[in-house]
Amino acid sequence: MRTIMLLNTGWTFVKTAAGPLEAAKASGETVTLPHTWNAADGQDGGNDYYRGTCWYVRELDRPALEEGGEAWLEFSGAAMTAEVYLNGEKLARHEGGYSAFRVDLTGCMREKNTLAVSVDNSDNDRVYPQKADFTFYGGLYREVRLICVPRAHFDLSYCGAPGIKVTPVVDLEKKSAQVIVETWQTGEGDVTIAAAGQSRTVSPVDGHAQAVFTIENVRLWDGVTDPYLYTAAASLPSGDQVSARFGCRKFEIDPQKGFLLNGRSYPLRGVSRHQDRKGAGNALTMEMHREDMAIVREIGANTLRLAHYQHAQEFYDLCDENGIVVWAEIPYITMHMRDGRANTLSQMEELVVQCYNHPSIVCWGLSNEITAASAVDEDLLENHRLLNELCHKLDPTRPTTMANVFMLETDSPILDIPDINSYNLYFGWYLGELEQNDEFFDGFHATYPDKVIGFSEYGADANPQYQSGRPEKGDYTEGYQCIYHEHMLDMIEARPWLWATHVWNMFDFAADARDQGGEPGMNHKGLVSFDRRIKKDSFYLYKAWWSEEPFVHICGSRYVDRAEEVTTVKVYSNQERVALYANGELVEEKAGDKVFQFQVPLEGTVELEAEAGRFTDRCLIRRVDTPNPAYQLQGKSSNSANWV
Repeated sequence: MRTIMLLNTGWTFVKTAAGPLEAAKASGETVTLPHTWNAADGQDGGNDYYRGTCWYVRELDRPALEEGGEAWLEFSGAAMTAEVYLNGEKLARHEGGYSAFRVDLTGCMREKNTLAVSVDNSDNDRVYPQKADFTFYGGLYREVRLICVPRAHFDLSYCGAPGIKVTPVVDLEKKSAQVIVETWQTGEGDVTIAAAGQSRTVSPVDGHAQAVFTIENVRLWDGVTDPYLYTAAASLPSGDQVSARFGCRKFEIDPQKGFLLNGRSYPLRGVSRHQDRKGAGNALTMEMHREDMAIVREIGANTLRLAHYQHAQEFYDLCDENGIVVWAEIPYITMHMRDGRANTLSQMEELVVQCYNHPSIVCWGLSNEITAASAVDEDLLENHRLLNELCHKLDPTRPTTMANVFMLETDSPILDIPDINSYNLYFGWYLGELEQNDEFFDGFHATYPDKVIGFSEYGADANPQYQSGRPEKGDYTEGYQCIYHEHMLDMIEARPWLWATHVWNMFDFAADARDQGGEPGMNHKGLVSFDRRIKKDSFYLYKAWWSEEPFVHICGSRYVDRAEEVTTVKVYSNQERVALYANGELVEEKAGDKVFQFQVPLEGTVELEAEAGRFTDRCLIRRVDTPNPAYQLQGKSSNSANWV
């Protein structure tokens, strides 16, 4: 019988120690997992941001095991490099901060044990990421478990994999699916495998067993419309069991038609996400994951780019359950390291085998903006070829992709390696004009009509404090972020062949190297603030485009003090008509599509009310003699190009 015990409590955090024995003797700080030591300093842009080696220590009693049974530790995420010691003896080392790994404790345990884990997020030349526009948190920032299994059990030794693999193959014409379920085990015994109400007993060969099931009248995993999940389970006579949820879906990606799900056009329009938030860093709770997903669903997105690394299994589960199509990737980013090839391959192998069963995932990302700080030389190309081959070997069912930096020439040989491509473009923010985004994609599509292309990143920073009656590029105002995204949504709508588009970003996120936008240590491109409390006006623009939930929203509610006689009031709604009232008097009623703009004479304090059917929104604005200086970035250049 398999037992799983959470080990999230009873830990002592020690910032510095010479080794496991010294860490065990130190007083330290009592902490509960998930935990990061950069929850504060990793998001304030200060010089105190700590990258180094820290320790986590706890006592561990020897568990009761069946004869021949085994005990394993499972770390869901230890950033970035971890070494595990039991009673001072080193048992394992893992390089990569975003994937799970396991450590066999069997044969090493006493009745009473001291477990010490060193975790290192310091600068080096072999473990990714090392250069990127986000904070590299350190810590045991996901759960730790103790798994006890009988002598005969499903394998725990390979790359943190679940021990069960499910491959559905859908036949849309026959409305059926063939489901291949595979298991790997240690020890003797036939395997009983069940899926969709069917069961087979299989004799394994060299520890591997396989059963094939046919599901007639299959209920498809159909995106946000109907994300139906089946369950496959396997058991051994010893009592050990494993299971996996899976979805039956078929997707295609066409250079002219874009993304197709289950035989129909299904344009992927969504956002990207980093796994951090204010006050917690990357040590997110399940409640925080659920809140993030609820916000994604509210905006109406149907896809997520989970950047720039493997995210928590719990969040992939939420994507499965909510029908969100996922781009999954490893942190091979910005700068190619000649000593980092083995690490890219190991992180990719862990990503694919740990996440294979998630129906939400449709592609594996090889790298992100890898040519931003590296030349396209043979070493870099070979690294990508090996990653591409590894993905296809481990998973023939999903394509590979890349997110290419906007400076990369479209005839670069690196674009020929993945199955499909996307570009990160920031015309209209870091450089150039908004129309250059249109020109880039039209030029690519005309030159390479047989190549799939997508829009993997685009965005403009906005600090909700900053407001203007005349927003312009580089001013960090909410108003310019809205202008930027209004253009982008129109541009994307006119180009249905873009296989997927992802706003950068759903949420503001920590970027320790930044000092921009009046709040050091932050990237403000989110449609929602870092603490999730403020949905910026641009959030409601996307909700108007993507969501079927009726609403109306007045933009500029934080732009209270206005030094203009006549002020422009913008309203977003997915309704066909909007009426605007000022102090109870009708200003105008308009028919329109998503964006409604009104001119309002301004004198004294004015209560605005927007009405769209039975839906309303209100805010207060007032006339002032001089612009409010708090609405403008002070003391530093608003030039946003220093990251580039």
